[in-house]
Amino acid sequence: MCRPTMNAALALPDVRFARADGIPAGWAVSPGLTAYEAAEQAMETRAEAIAAGEAGELVWLLEHPPLYTAGISAKPADLLAPGSLPVFQAARGGQFTYHGPGQRVAYVMLDLRARGRDVRAFVVALEAWIIDALAVLGVAADVRAGRIGVWVEHGSPPQDAKIAAIGVRLRRWVSLHGISLNVAPNLAHFTGIVPCGVREHGVASLAMLGAETDMGAADHALRASFVKVFGPVTDAASPLRS
Repeated sequence: MCRPTMNAALALPDVRFARADGIPAGWAVSPGLTAYEAAEQAMETRAEAIAAGEAGELVWLLEHPPLYTAGISAKPADLLAPGSLPVFQAARGGQFTYHGPGQRVAYVMLDLRARGRDVRAFVVALEAWIIDALAVLGVAADVRAGRIGVWVEHGSPPQDAKIAAIGVRLRRWVSLHGISLNVAPNLAHFTGIVPCGVREHGVASLAMLGAETDMGAADHALRASFVKVFGPVTDAASPLRS
C-alpha cells in the first residue's frame, strides 16, 4: 500500500471527506489472520456491489499472514529476499510493501460519487485519518514532501521512519485497498524489500516507539478518527461472511 505524496510536511487535523447524505459506512473487523487472496477477492466483490448500488460502503480491518505485495510500479530489484515470504501481485498503486501479524490493514471501500469525486482530496483525507489516529495513541506523525506514507521521528538525533502506508485504486469511483498501520509487526520482515521504493529511510511501529500496542486500542483510535474525517460508521459483518 504505497503512494507518493507531494504534500509539504504539515499536520492535517481539519480535513473532512464526508458524504453529503450522512449515510454511515460499514465498519468490520476480522479476528485472527486473513489470507491475502481471499481478502482481495472479497474486497473486489464488495466494491463491485457498491458501484452497482447493491451494497453500502465498508471499511474492513484485518491482519494478514506474513507476505509481500507488489503494486503496479514494483521493481523486481526491490525484492531483496526472493523466496523468503510469499509475494502477491496487487492491483493498486505503488511498489512493494509488507503485511503481517501485528500490522493493522484497513481496506477502504468508499463511494467517491457520494463524496465529491475528488481523488486528491480522498488521499489527503486518508493521510489525515492516520495522523489523527496516531495522535489519539500519543504519537506525533506527519507527511513528508516527495515521500511515501505517514512518518514519525525517532532516535537521537531524530530520524524519519514510516509508520503507515497508503495505496488505493479506484474503479467506477469506488475505492479499493487502503492503508496499513504498523502496530507491533516483525519489522525485520521489511528488510526483504525496499518498502515503497524508499531506500534512505526505515520503518517504525507503535511498539518500537513505546506507544500503545494493543490492537483493540489501535482499532478504537482508527474508528474515532475515521468518523472525524469521513463521517459516521456502523458495525458491519466481514465481507467474507456476507
